[in-house]
Amino acid sequence: MRLLHLVLGAQVAVVHQFKRPPYGGGNQFLLALTGELRRMGFDVGARAIGPRTRQVLFNSFNFDMSWLRHKLRDRKARGIRTIHRVDGPISAYRGQDFHVDEEIFEINRELADVTVFQSEFSRAKHRDIGLDFTGETAVIMNAVDPSIFYPDLDVRPLEAQDRKVRIVASSWSDNRRKGADVFEWLDENLDFSRYEMTFVGNVKCEFRNIRRCPAVPSAALAAELRAHDIYVAASLNDPCSNALTEALACGLPAVYRKSGGHPEIVKKAGLGFDNAEEVPELLDRIVQNHAAYRASIEIPSIASVATRYAALLGA
Repeated sequence: MRLLHLVLGAQVAVVHQFKRPPYGGGNQFLLALTGELRRMGFDVGARAIGPRTRQVLFNSFNFDMSWLRHKLRDRKARGIRTIHRVDGPISAYRGQDFHVDEEIFEINRELADVTVFQSEFSRAKHRDIGLDFTGETAVIMNAVDPSIFYPDLDVRPLEAQDRKVRIVASSWSDNRRKGADVFEWLDENLDFSRYEMTFVGNVKCEFRNIRRCPAVPSAALAAELRAHDIYVAASLNDPCSNALTEALACGLPAVYRKSGGHPEIVKKAGLGFDNAEEVPELLDRIVQNHAAYRASIEIPSIASVATRYAALLGA
């Protein structure tokens, strides 16, 4: 199949610079999506655009734009349908790099038949900064591989366990806007006689009380998440945090910053904050009704997400 893709291309080509995990959330989602599309029977290849290709999904700006323009120069004549999965705005969660958003906007206008946003926040925020994507659009949230990220169905009620409550946060990126200010405050102020906290991944902080764990492959991350009780999502302007979705999929209610797509993802399965000082009270409230918050977790399955992408592609 790999040789066939090299010569003739895949029927569905996914254009993204795939990395072996651990890596960023977009990479994790696209690995899950391509895997699910293959399970659904589609011939999917990474960057495999050739004579057989009829659908192309390209991701944000994570590819060689000149290469893609060349590959799709005659796409209308060949009947190729394209989807552009848009991230960000990049400048909103990085706090800089508006030029990247402009590059994404330009290649979208040139090559995309359909634009997919990861959240309503992302669609609205692009409009706010003057980038109004026209044409066919859709909002499709991220989802995870259920063979890796799943809840412990045999978990004992939290109130029946004679131990500290276990809090966890995670991030691949070490950008301080991923919540470093909140984690530093918690490290100094959380009641560690009642709680213990773990951070998994990369962060530009020096902790005295929070346990640090390096970035780990997906299976190890999922096991670490299932060993905890509550997730803290503290990033700013994240359009659709894959890390948060992974935690919810593992059965963890969330205390989340009221920013980006977090409220859309969590819905009733957690509580939101504006300032770090609010977090301890919110943790207490979730502990008091942990089972109910856990039962309220409602995130899209990778099967439903892949079905929506396939429908948009006309595959």
